[in-house]
Amino acid sequence: MRIVVGVGGGIAAYKACSLVRKFTETGHDVRVIPTESALQFVGKATFEALSGNPVHTGVFADVPEVPHVRIGQEADLVVIAPATADLMARAASGRADDLLTATLLTARCPVVFAPAMHTEMWEHPATIANVATLRAHGSTVMEPASGRLTGADTGPGRLPEPEEIFALASLLLERSDALPRDLEGRRVVVSAGGTREPLDPVRFLGNRSSGKQGYAMARVAAQRGAQVTLIAGNTIGLEPPAAVEVVHVTTAEQMGTAVDKHSVGADAVIMAAAVADFRPVNVAAAKIKKGAHEPNSIELTKNRDILAGLVQARRDGQLGGLAIVGFAAETGDEHGDVLTHARAKLARKGCDLLVVNAVGEGKAFEVDNNDGWLLGADGTEQALDHGSKALLASRVLDALGPLLR
Repeated sequence: MRIVVGVGGGIAAYKACSLVRKFTETGHDVRVIPTESALQFVGKATFEALSGNPVHTGVFADVPEVPHVRIGQEADLVVIAPATADLMARAASGRADDLLTATLLTARCPVVFAPAMHTEMWEHPATIANVATLRAHGSTVMEPASGRLTGADTGPGRLPEPEEIFALASLLLERSDALPRDLEGRRVVVSAGGTREPLDPVRFLGNRSSGKQGYAMARVAAQRGAQVTLIAGNTIGLEPPAAVEVVHVTTAEQMGTAVDKHSVGADAVIMAAAVADFRPVNVAAAKIKKGAHEPNSIELTKNRDILAGLVQARRDGQLGGLAIVGFAAETGDEHGDVLTHARAKLARKGCDLLVVNAVGEGKAFEVDNNDGWLLGADGTEQALDHGSKALLASRVLDALGPLLR
């Protein structure tokens, strides 16, 4: 694919180098177009070395090739990172006073803006209007991250990490359309990762869930406009998604308490976490050692079913019209295949949608890609084609949107 990476003149321009490398390492042909201001932060030679293509900022370089028209026409994706307030203002008004803004006018492919600026600039009415205009024109404008800005300031306006920009950009290549903002004004709760049930101070019962699918659900929901709370179990090594509130828990009991709290007033709950079905009855205060006192067995007791509890609370009128999405990791056995067990689980749980993954070595857990089926309470069944976990998340949210409306 032919990718254009536009770089605005902000301190976060150095992060564009990592983004360019991610695109080139995954086999894409990358053309970097910085603004003149961006070259004050990162030199032209750096972008040329990373992309393997020449770098220009003005429309009068290589005139016979008409780059200000051709680059945009031929692009499969344009990503602007960082997108400064000035650059977005020029793009929103249709300016074409350098090679980057001219390219934006001729591009007919998906366009992603990754904003980076101080909080006051991001929240200024002019920037808010420019973002709305860019989205109305079909561009995807990411929600910025919150955190440390230039100097001692902190707040929303921080550039999302290159990994997150790359994931969203890759999703648009998979979808081949702009990401809809259909969750504006909605509150969505997502659970992710596995729970850990302690045996003693150093050991626990756990599972293989990495949390990647739940994080993808939260990330895509936030970029579709939702106010997202992510309740995260064991998710070691995963960076918090931009514009998402993260609540960390460890055990199934803690996850259930957090889901109960945050589901009140929410529009949807997506239970992507792999919650332990059982926990030890007794937790040793000291490490269990080999020898005369080692246990012959471990007595277990059931954890409460968080998903079924949500459905029951909704039936009791406690959660209004909350939409509920469950996840099921299944294997076939002598009693039926994956879908047979999944259909029975949907009927038993009573949720609106059930995402079904066939699990096994190299499937669903601890990998970057996923597939499966989406079962609806109305009897519909949709195959979820193999692709990134962000793509699967976007397809689930495509189905969730009409339930909210």
